[in-house]
Amino acid sequence: QVVAVYGTLSDLLSVASSKLGIKATSVYNGKGGLIDDIALIRDDDVLFVCEGEPFIDPQTDGRLQEELTGSHTDWLTLNVGGRYFTTTRSTLVNKEPESMLAHMFKDKDAWGNKQDHRGAFLIDRSPEYFEPILNYLRHGQLIVNDGINLLGVLEEARFFGIDSLIEHLEIAIKNSQPAEDHSPISRKEFVRFLLATPTKSELRCQGLNFSGADLSRLDLRYINFKMANLSRCNLAHANLCCANLERADLSGSVLDCANLQGVKMLCSNAEGASLKGCNFEDPSGLKANLEGANLKGVDMEGSQMTGINLRVATLKNAKLKNCNLRGATLAGTDLENCDLSGCDLQEANLRGSNVKGAIFEEMLTPLHMSQSVR
Repeated sequence: QVVAVYGTLSDLLSVASSKLGIKATSVYNGKGGLIDDIALIRDDDVLFVCEGEPFIDPQTDGRLQEELTGSHTDWLTLNVGGRYFTTTRSTLVNKEPESMLAHMFKDKDAWGNKQDHRGAFLIDRSPEYFEPILNYLRHGQLIVNDGINLLGVLEEARFFGIDSLIEHLEIAIKNSQPAEDHSPISRKEFVRFLLATPTKSELRCQGLNFSGADLSRLDLRYINFKMANLSRCNLAHANLCCANLERADLSGSVLDCANLQGVKMLCSNAEGASLKGCNFEDPSGLKANLEGANLKGVDMEGSQMTGINLRVATLKNAKLKNCNLRGATLAGTDLENCDLSGCDLQEANLRGSNVKGAIFEEMLTPLHMSQSVR
């Protein structure tokens, strides 16, 4: 375009912008010299205007642009999530030659890399997580600024396939984790937890360690204690109605006079525990389930266990004196050397149970001969 040059440089840029339909910000002469004063323009000059990008002489057939984008020089610019990084091709390629970045920039257009208006290669990833990766490729050291999540950097390292950095990050993350606290939860801590939990919310204590804790007389209804460590706990007079104690460790615990209506204790370990005077009988018909439980040597004297499920449980050497086991399921149960004197076993299912050495004297209801025991 032929443009009349007059006034100031700003006037020239304004006219050029209008004529060319761009937002002109810089003026160059034919040799690429930046014009910063209109007085420097000569009558025979051919001028070039641009929106801020570097000068490219059209007479060179684009060769300078190729150099600027790194095809003939080692320097290139990356636009990572809107943030610019200037680095060398060798930095991206040499340290991790099998990484995604190496394959992207090993050869020109090997991946058909897209460039923005400034010639920077576009990479749609997080710039804050990319910076530590680029610095690692530069000098081989993992340096992460405060406030940067190592897990985010690890995810980017995995995405770009920087295998040696992945190992460094996994070690750093492991070392940054606080030491696992395996100390048991105290009564005070647990009561505070109970008070802070809405009554209608499901309370999950699955796998927690309560070993040796005093939880006596607490309302523990419906709580999930699955696989929890409750060994040597004091649970006397506690309300465990419909609690889930599946596979929990209750060995050596005291549950005397506890309310165990509808409790689930499948495959739990209560060896050596005391359950004297416990109530397993639910008037609504919901039966307590202790199937497969280890109850070796437990003391359950005087407990109410109508309809309880003790199928294939182990009650070897247990004390069940004066227990109400009416309608209980004891099929396949190991009752060896078990004291069942004074028990009510009416309608109990003892099919396939082991009663070797068991004591049945003074039973309130005699065992029916039709029941199969061994």
